[in-house]
Amino acid sequence: MITGSLLRDAVISAGITIANKKKQVDELNVYPVPDGDTGTNMSMTIGNAIGELRRMDDSVSVSEVASVTAAALLRGARGNSGVILSLLFRGLSKGLSGLTAAGCSDFASALELGVEAAYKAVMKPAEGTILTVSKAAAAKAQEISLSTNDDTVFWKEICIEADRVLQQTPEMLPVLKKAGVVDAGGMGFLIIIQAMTDVICGGEIARPAETQSVNTEDKGDSFRTAVSEFDEEINFTYCTEFIVQKCEGCPDPFKLRAYLQTIGDCVVVVDDEKIIKVHVHTDTPGLALQKALEFGHFINDPKPKIENMRIQHENKVREAQESEAGFAAAEPEKEFGFVAVAAGHGLEAMFHDLGADIVVKGGQTMNPSTEDILRAIQSTPARTVFVLPNNKNIIMAAEQAVRLTDKNVCVLQTRTVPQGISAMLAFDDSAGLAENRIAMTKAFEKVSTGLITFAARDSEYEGHSIKAGEILALENGKLAFTEKDINKATLKLVKKLAKGDTSYVTLIHGADVTEENAESMQQLISSKLSDKIEVMLVNGGQPVYYYIISVE
Repeated sequence: MITGSLLRDAVISAGITIANKKKQVDELNVYPVPDGDTGTNMSMTIGNAIGELRRMDDSVSVSEVASVTAAALLRGARGNSGVILSLLFRGLSKGLSGLTAAGCSDFASALELGVEAAYKAVMKPAEGTILTVSKAAAAKAQEISLSTNDDTVFWKEICIEADRVLQQTPEMLPVLKKAGVVDAGGMGFLIIIQAMTDVICGGEIARPAETQSVNTEDKGDSFRTAVSEFDEEINFTYCTEFIVQKCEGCPDPFKLRAYLQTIGDCVVVVDDEKIIKVHVHTDTPGLALQKALEFGHFINDPKPKIENMRIQHENKVREAQESEAGFAAAEPEKEFGFVAVAAGHGLEAMFHDLGADIVVKGGQTMNPSTEDILRAIQSTPARTVFVLPNNKNIIMAAEQAVRLTDKNVCVLQTRTVPQGISAMLAFDDSAGLAENRIAMTKAFEKVSTGLITFAARDSEYEGHSIKAGEILALENGKLAFTEKDINKATLKLVKKLAKGDTSYVTLIHGADVTEENAESMQQLISSKLSDKIEVMLVNGGQPVYYYIISVE
């Protein structure tokens, strides 16, 4: 029998393990467009439960652990893979409800419930995905539970079967076979249940991967990524960060690292050619700053930062408790309200101008969680709330938020920002919910969307041999062609999207396109299209996409 404390430790270990291996899972994504990435979304989803589970003592029951885990995963679910993972754990929670400890047959029934919930939530379930792997695992669990009560045998057999089916996923999905990879979601699920099995079979809880030395020239804030990977246990009070401009004849930064390790932990010292970046947890930040002056002087941007982690932790605990109790809904001041998901100052402002009460920051590469969307719904002062996800990987998370609120919520299946804009323009304040839902849906379904972005990885996709960094043109979510030049790709895609009945082309330029270049692009497109087509330019400020093109 598996006790509550053992299940607690197994889930914690699974969360840490998938976090350690998220890049391995991310790299299995065959779609070359930058996205939220399966491993990252699954890691963030199950990681939402770790803090709450760590606060549970050894007397906890299996039922309580499963319930807390399911609730945390539901709130933290990100992307389709994260939502499916949360549904699998919700099934576990239902199947283990009321149990102090659980045996093989209990887990077999619970796994089956989770798979049923996951399949029901997906509009068009595709085989060769996490759904297939989890279904095979649940079927094996049922089979094994009839012949053994040995937890070790039971869980190991489940992992073996899940791995066997995972290796078959390329035969089920041609796109996987062509890329020579297995399904990313299925791999993430296997990593999670293998990590749980290791603990159930007597192994130790996994430890977070050791932070590697980082190069300050790497893309993104790798220093911030490195320091955020540390365990949540607080041994020292102050998180201290600063950057030192090296002095002439600067001593070896290794000596600074060695000293900091004597007064704290979680030490990261990144030695660049001209600067030293430092992160340390310590009770004596003054000593850390004083020692650093032997190596140079502090720069003003960014300024040295000292934060009390114990106060931060207390605030997080309080927020978690408030979250567990539910969000207080804003008093309704009107009949209809809107929540839209968008990234970029221009797009956020546009949705507000169109009547959105709250714009949740998110989109491609940064899928908001179910909890993020729920908080926005609850904060909208209306009796009925329309939610516009504006991304296919956010729709499921939005739909999960519906069951967590008492408000009347309608999630429109908008898969792009232009669709969301068109839906809001079609809203009629004098009409009812049903009429508006139909009218807004018809409106966004008429919109063609073009996207200009870059390839995040080398890939063989839909007959295209793609190299990282190439310009990608997407037509209504499908890869249309690749190019070397952004402007050529944009013009070519607009021509492809524009039809005989087209009246408007809206060119929304992103953060990586200058206003001058965007205006030149607008003029070029206008000169190449019919005089009857109006070409409008909007500064969306969005990441990832150089241009978002709306054609109506």
